[in-house]
Amino acid sequence: MRTVPIPVDVSKLAITCVKGPRPRVLNKDTGEIKTDKNGNTVYEVTVSVEDEFGRIELVKIGITGEPPITVGDQVNAVGLLGYVWEIAGRWGIAYRANALLPIKETGDA
Repeated sequence: MRTVPIPVDVSKLAITCVKGPRPRVLNKDTGEIKTDKNGNTVYEVTVSVEDEFGRIELVKIGITGEPPITVGDQVNAVGLLGYVWEIAGRWGIAYRANALLPIKETGDA
């Protein structure tokens, strides 16, 4: 089954890093790390996502290469896509972004 990516409108979401970037492990027994088609390491970052109604969910976002964010950073998820998957009657949504960048707070000059 091939899934079609669904773009996620992040304009009304507050995204916060709650667990820093870590290489995604494909096989816990062998320690095999997931790579993309070019051989680059795929990282996953756990974030809290708050919508405009105050609902909060924890999600993991996959990204190629280690993003420059740390726990507590407000995050801009550039090119965030959701992929609906189903395996053996179970389903979920996997998220992937082109970039995860920290949103820097600016003070009055």
